[in-house]
This record gives sequence, structure tokens and C-alpha cells, in this order.
Amino acid sequence: MLSIMTKPDFHITAEQHFDEMVALRRDFHQYPELGFQETRTSGIVAQQLADLGFEVQRGLAKTGVVGLLVGARPGPTILLRFDMDALPVQEETDLPYKSVNPGVMHACGHDGHTAMGLTLAKIMAEQQAQMAGTLKFMFQPAEEGLGGAFAMIADGVLDNPRPDAALAMHIWTPEQVGKVRIVDGPCMASSSVFTLTVQGKGGHGAAPHQAKDPILAAAHIVVALQSIVSRNTNPQDSVVVSIGQFAAGTTFNVIPDRAILKGTVRSYNQALHRQTYRRILEMAQNMATAFSCTATMETVAIVAAVVNAEEPTAVVRQAATLVMGAENIVEHRTMASEDMGYILEEIPGCYFFVGGGNAAKGLTYPHHHPKFDFDERAMIDGVALMAQAVADYVLPVGNSR
Repeated sequence: MLSIMTKPDFHITAEQHFDEMVALRRDFHQYPELGFQETRTSGIVAQQLADLGFEVQRGLAKTGVVGLLVGARPGPTILLRFDMDALPVQEETDLPYKSVNPGVMHACGHDGHTAMGLTLAKIMAEQQAQMAGTLKFMFQPAEEGLGGAFAMIADGVLDNPRPDAALAMHIWTPEQVGKVRIVDGPCMASSSVFTLTVQGKGGHGAAPHQAKDPILAAAHIVVALQSIVSRNTNPQDSVVVSIGQFAAGTTFNVIPDRAILKGTVRSYNQALHRQTYRRILEMAQNMATAFSCTATMETVAIVAAVVNAEEPTAVVRQAATLVMGAENIVEHRTMASEDMGYILEEIPGCYFFVGGGNAAKGLTYPHHHPKFDFDERAMIDGVALMAQAVADYVLPVGNSR
């Protein structure tokens, strides 16, 4: 049975650190850095962890930082992951702390995640003498589609010591501040990219009968692929097939010899993912043949599905009940993707979402939007919830788990 930790009151503690956490977040927001380039950010992270007495390791996956906080007594090792990278987005907000780096913006909340991680590190450092176990803080570069988690795993982030459980969170503006999304099993989809090359025969736009038009074939392929979800997938399963890029031709009156389609597949199930790719290739080839063209496909796997394990998820749910109230726990999955899935393939854990939207303040722009922002009080909820979950593992006083 899970215990309810009654002391310390982590929500009060997180509230006490709010001003410094906001200052950290705004500093990171003003000076964003792209994946594998987080030199300034990781330098601040490493220095603050060292000042708190952590054992600090730098240079994993180029700019990743690991901080170990070893308790006074033996116990489990808990991995706590926070991402640091920004996006190649030109910021369009009027914030006084808006990005000073042209074309780079924290448009997904990772500035908040890094600030929350450092604040949590400070709070848990104050509990070190009471801890039975080890906390492994993982500050990760390059989450945004660049494989930062995979690179950190390759560099040994899951070794010496190997974690017994892993926790991670994301500020989530589709949910209002004060809410938290926690779900058992799959919570984010696996994601992969495909490129279809439709090869035809170029010609003059005034004589299309002398050409083999790859644009026409590719256009029919785009339409045909939409039937995979509606007619080839069980309605009780979840899969997304989206075309995000269609490139062909150089001018208005020349039929090109090829067209390029790029898209993504999202699902919670690897077998379904593979089945979807088979249907994409079959449809593309058959449709191209119908227009006297050919089609080939290349695929790139990006991230695995994020799948929450039963026991760590129960710990987080119990913590959320205490910190935020059961009425504020929302069950919801998303077809968005996250490379935390690689870690959860190796280590049982829980990934949850902390509500950061606030319609009354106009904080409604979606993630990756150039006007993205979130209610900074969400950071209080995130830190308090994470601290409470961690306490259930490493602060055993009064713990019947």
C-alpha cells in the first residue's frame, strides 16, 4: 500500500522557491539554445548542481548533465529527467524576457522544465540527510526530434548506478493550470518519418500527354493514404498518418520528373506502426503505377512510444492526489511524441503532464507556436508533485510502501 507523505509540505516549499524559479526560467527563455548546443544552459545547470553538493558529470551527449544526490542510507535510485533545448522558431511575443537569439525560441516549455529541475534539486538537497537512496538528475539536450535521450543512454546515463525507476514531466498548455494529466500505459505515441519519392517523366506543361506526371500521381497518393486510418485500422486502435511536405517542380509550365512527399506515422503499438508502413508503401506503389510512375519509400524511426509502468504511475497518482487533489487529475493520452520513450523502454517509470494553460491570461497558444507561453505557477505544481513522488521512494519515514 502506498503511504501519504505528510511532511514536508512540498507545495508550500515549492511556493517559497517560486520567485527564484521564475527568474531562472526567464533567463533560460531569453537565451535559448538549440539541441546539442545548450552550452550556456548546461553550464548554469552544472554549476548550480555542484553548488548544492551534487556529484556532477558533464558532456554526456555533448551538452547533457547528470547530477547525483546520494542519501545517507541505501535505497533505490530514481532517475529524474528534464530537457533543456529550444526550437528553431522566431519568437513573436512581447515578453520583456523574449529570446535575444534570432530564430531560436523556447516554444515548448523546456525553459520551465530546466528551472523546475534545478528547484527540485535544491529542495531535495535539503532532505539528503533523511534520504534512503539516490536521486539521479538527468538534464537532457536535444529532445526536439534530435535523439538526445538516445544519445545520453549511449553515453551511459542509465549506468553507475542503474535507476530503479524514472520520472519525467512536461508543462502542457492544452490543460489549464492546476490540473495534471496522468495515464496508465501508453501516454504518448511512437513517431517516425517517411519519405516517398514518386518518379515520373518530365515534360512541357502544354503537352502533358508526353510526360508521366509525378505531381498527379503524388496528389492521388496523398488522398489514398488517408484511407489507411479510416479503412485499414481497427477503430479501437490509434494511428495517425500525416503528410507535412509536398515538393515538386521549379516553375509553372514544366512537369517535373519527380515529386517528394514527407510525412509522419504516430501510434501506440509497434505492430500497428509496421502494418501502417506496409500499407503506405503498397498504396504508393500501386497508385504510382496507375499513373505510369514508380514510388519508393525511406523511413526513419525517431522515438518509441512513451509507456508508463504500473507501479511508478501509482506513486505519481498518489502524489498528485495529495498535492493537487484527486479532482484535478485528468486521464488523457496524446499522439504527440517524446524521446523519454527510449528511457522507459529500459527503466520502469511515469511521464506526466502539468497543466500550464490559462485562458483568462491569454495563455492559449499551442506548443511550438511563435507566441507560446505558459502560466508560470504551473512550475509550483510540477515541482511539488515530483518532490512528493520522489519522497515516496527515498524518504521512508512513515512509509508503508
